[in-house]
Amino acid sequence: MTDGGRKEGEILMVMRRVLANIIKDTTPEFKTMKHPLSGSTIEDIKMCLSLIAARERELADEAGSAHSRPYYTDEKVKADVVPISKIGGLGKKQDADD
Repeated sequence: MTDGGRKEGEILMVMRRVLANIIKDTTPEFKTMKHPLSGSTIEDIKMCLSLIAARERELADEAGSAHSRPYYTDEKVKADVVPISKIGGLGKKQDADD
């Protein structure tokens, strides 16, 4: 990634973090409370976050980075590691004559 792309990535990361903090700070504690932000402002924030995510994906594609997704630590791993010795009979075989 070029210096310009790296800088743009840092800017996008900070913008995403600031918007997330604004959301956390302004979200009412209870659902019965009125939200201090207007509906249009909330939609604008959602649109900004989606544009940030789209540009971050574009930068990752340009850099050739693998697509990484967040996961839970207790989430089942999608790939199982198989020892090479168990593939195609490469492991030690016990002779039938023993």
